Amino acid sequence: MLKHSLQFKLSQKLSPQQIQLMKLIQLPTQAFEQRLEEELVENPALENGSEETENYEEDFNDNNSDDYDDDYDNERIDAEDINIDDYLSNDETPDYKYQSNNYSDDDEDKSMPFAASVSFHQDLLNQLNTFILNDEDRNIAEFLVGSIDDMGYIRRSIQDMVDDMAFTQGVYTDEATVERILLIIQELEPAGVGARDLQECLLLQLKHKTPTDAVDLASKIIEDQFEAFSKKHYDKLLQKFDTSQEYLKKAIEEIEKLNPKPGGSYDGNQRMVEHIVPDFTIKIVEGELDLTLNGRNAPELHVSKDYQDMLKTYKVTEDKSSAQKDAVQFIKQKLDSAKWFIDAIKQRSETLFVTMNAIMHYQQEYFLDGDETLLRPMILKDIADMVGLDISTVSRVANSKYVDTPYGTKLIKDFFSESMKNDQGEDVSTIEIKNILQQVIENEDKKKPYPDDKLAEILLEKGYPIARRTIAKYRELLDIPVARLRKKI
Repeated sequence: MLKHSLQFKLSQKLSPQQIQLMKLIQLPTQAFEQRLEEELVENPALENGSEETENYEEDFNDNNSDDYDDDYDNERIDAEDINIDDYLSNDETPDYKYQSNNYSDDDEDKSMPFAASVSFHQDLLNQLNTFILNDEDRNIAEFLVGSIDDMGYIRRSIQDMVDDMAFTQGVYTDEATVERILLIIQELEPAGVGARDLQECLLLQLKHKTPTDAVDLASKIIEDQFEAFSKKHYDKLLQKFDTSQEYLKKAIEEIEKLNPKPGGSYDGNQRMVEHIVPDFTIKIVEGELDLTLNGRNAPELHVSKDYQDMLKTYKVTEDKSSAQKDAVQFIKQKLDSAKWFIDAIKQRSETLFVTMNAIMHYQQEYFLDGDETLLRPMILKDIADMVGLDISTVSRVANSKYVDTPYGTKLIKDFFSESMKNDQGEDVSTIEIKNILQQVIENEDKKKPYPDDKLAEILLEKGYPIARRTIAKYRELLDIPVARLRKKI
């Protein structure tokens, strides 16, 4: 016998406006300007400039328009139910200009570009556009690009990806087709991208090299004696290929020039840089830190006077036609949307400023001195608690924004780090530990590079008790290969 029961569940759901605001907050300056241009094109009731308009801050949802949906959907509204007076107040107020001392309107600051890396996966997709592919092959190719990890590898089996495309993308294909498309992906730059393991990655890079005797021997070593090479069994390689030590050394030098993580060092490729503008500027004025938000994040916007005039015309018209009623419905939606967008920009500017201001004060010692060892351990929750915002909001501000400091332009998320205790029991930033680890590896004897356990001993001597597995983790984050791959003959 079926039983019926009633269950209550309390849940939170973001409104479409809140979702759009979160997306605006996440955008860096240049992407925000592009979004602003799109909104100006899409909404004729929104205009850019400092022209003064009539007050548009009244409550839109009066008693005569209760049926209006706050989510701005396409539900029809009875034009007779719209109280036009709510839109036509005679009290003039300033525009939403938002100029204040929390951002910079210095034209020189606005136009100074800095180099920043293009997304790894986006660049691969851009390269893919140079190939002539039908729709099915392109869908498969884009899926394969999306399956490439940050190191440049595809870690999944072909069969798994075939099944995944069928279930999640509605793309039905077979292993042979995916293998064929994978060969195209492996033609993209940087060489070695799309490999399924290290051996394939190195072979792909060697195939991109100009053929020489050394490159030919290097390819044979990787293809036929990869295990012996990985374990540095040079005597076995000399015997297998019946070659001289000098010739073997040249082949190994060719292999050492290869990148075992083609995606990991992608940021260093100057071919992939574009210009960005810092979202914030920090200056030291009379010994005090001064923060400004780039003025391009706070544009002057106002509601179109022409659209308000249309409402005035509608109000005084005695015989309102069906076309006029349809027009006033459209106008009301656009005016509501324009007001929301203006308010959202103001809220975005305030959120960016208060968040960066909290970060600046939290890391005050660093910003006054520039010494990275003065960076305090800082996590998202620390800043979220200071400003009273959600952790996800702080993350959106930090992940894609840059700040111009007296010590260079920095990605804001780089100021965040976990804490570890040194031998004195003091909390130190993991950024400091990574810098010391990198210096130790740079100064090592490349004929006898330090293994991870030796690196742990060295850092312990310097006052940082770090476990070997933590050393390995930091080394990978710094894109530094294991000791045997750093070894030179």
